[in-house]
Amino acid sequence: MRTFHDHIICTACGTQYARNNGQHFTCPICIDDRQYIPESGQTWTNLALLQKKHGITTRMVREGLIEIQSVPAFAIGQRALLVLHPSGNILWDCIAPVNDAIIDFIRARGGVKAIAFSHPHYYTTMNVWADVFDCPIFIHEADEQWIFNRGPHVQLWKGEELSVSGDMTLHRIGGHFPGSSILRIAQEKEPAFICCGDTFYCSPSKQHLAAMYSYPNRIPLPLAEIKRIRERMQSIPFDALYGFYDYQDIHKGAKALLETSLERYC
Repeated sequence: MRTFHDHIICTACGTQYARNNGQHFTCPICIDDRQYIPESGQTWTNLALLQKKHGITTRMVREGLIEIQSVPAFAIGQRALLVLHPSGNILWDCIAPVNDAIIDFIRARGGVKAIAFSHPHYYTTMNVWADVFDCPIFIHEADEQWIFNRGPHVQLWKGEELSVSGDMTLHRIGGHFPGSSILRIAQEKEPAFICCGDTFYCSPSKQHLAAMYSYPNRIPLPLAEIKRIRERMQSIPFDALYGFYDYQDIHKGAKALLETSLERYC
């Protein structure tokens, strides 16, 4: 963990950079249209400071799926999801804080076989997590340009699908970012479910799912891209969906809801 301990972390998006001094440096993630620099300006922190100010909580979302969150929330405020599986656990997306308590918690449940991502906004301290668990980080090659602190564990994958462990498969969906992906977990006794980060975003009413270019800046995707995503998702069976916040859980009927939502765009 010490390798990346002093590297700076953007307080707006949580991305860690291989620099020890934040002066005269602007976060490339935040100046992109899909994110933003707060009105208060660009500020930085590091992992040691985060460990002093933020704890980490866990919650069982469903059997085999554990939510990991920073408390209080940091930067974008996303959660990570730990998928428990007999063939090896997958950490889906990352949060910036890392501490001994969460490391022990995960190790007691079998550790992490691989880390995989929905998109670049959640890379955060991925190198720290990968160092701790000595596991690969799977990032789609279409998003390679957004890797600014590339450690030895990063492995780029290509194409539309990648089997990461047992019945767990990454699917490149695109939209929000060219490499935006979902993780599909097949089950023997129940329908499959997906972890999607914010490749898809659930409305507060839980009656609509959106796919957008920029969520914070309310920039929609072109109609042609929505139609492509709709066609892509028709071939992926699932029933439940789990997004990047704790209110982004749809335990049943998620595929039908997504199809209806994308149809409204068209």
